[in-house]
Amino acid sequence: MISFPNAKINLGLHITSKRTDGFHNLETVFLPVAWCDVLEWVVAPEFAFCTSGIPISGDPESNLVVKAYRLFQSEFDLPSLKIHLHKNIPFGAGLGGGSADAAFMLRMLNKTFHLGVSEEKLIGYAALLGSDCPFFILNKPVYATGRGEVMNIINITINGMFLLLVKPPVEVSTAKAFQFVSPLKSEVSLPELLQLPIQEWKGNVINQFESSVFQSYPEIQSVRDKLYELGAVYASMSGSGSCVFGVFHNLPSNITKLFPAPFLTFSQQIQIG
Repeated sequence: MISFPNAKINLGLHITSKRTDGFHNLETVFLPVAWCDVLEWVVAPEFAFCTSGIPISGDPESNLVVKAYRLFQSEFDLPSLKIHLHKNIPFGAGLGGGSADAAFMLRMLNKTFHLGVSEEKLIGYAALLGSDCPFFILNKPVYATGRGEVMNIINITINGMFLLLVKPPVEVSTAKAFQFVSPLKSEVSLPELLQLPIQEWKGNVINQFESSVFQSYPEIQSVRDKLYELGAVYASMSGSGSCVFGVFHNLPSNITKLFPAPFLTFSQQIQIG
């Protein structure tokens, strides 16, 4: 069984309050993008987990893919699997790659072994693995609140435009980013702000992590500023960083020369629905 877990970006991100459970309430709009990992597994005599692509450190049991498998293994009678994850989506980028891998694992197991878990319950299971995981069960543009698990489908009118994602050679710890952000509820909700013409998003559709992250990592702000110089109608950091994206009417040429290695780039035309 093979699937291609995709990344996401955040169109705006407001941290609205600190929760009693130690997490934060937020509001954001998640948009799926086609920067993908590759996740494959087969039934095997004994469990195994291997990786390729971007190196993954740490105990395999701490990987969200394995955690997703173990979660369902504890609930259902699942066989041993040999799992291979080819990692393309960079870490510490605010793209949700690990969360996507976990959510896709749950979806694959549910479908292949006919577990009969409803979409609503899949979202509940995904929330046990991480705050971004529930989004990848739906994997459609959504307005998300709570920890990110309360979702409503939203229409975003940027079809046909182009996305350019740029990952500078730094990683941002989500935990560290939350340490320096001050919760502030916006007077206008993100769905209302995103109904503005995209030319008015700059300065209105805000990622609240940017101010603190840019202070610690000025090179991330430099990427956003360069995207505007190159003609982006709107540019922003995704999640808690470090990836920055720009929305263009037409992509700039010579992207790899503009952002040479060790920068990572990905571009696509936006097709929603």
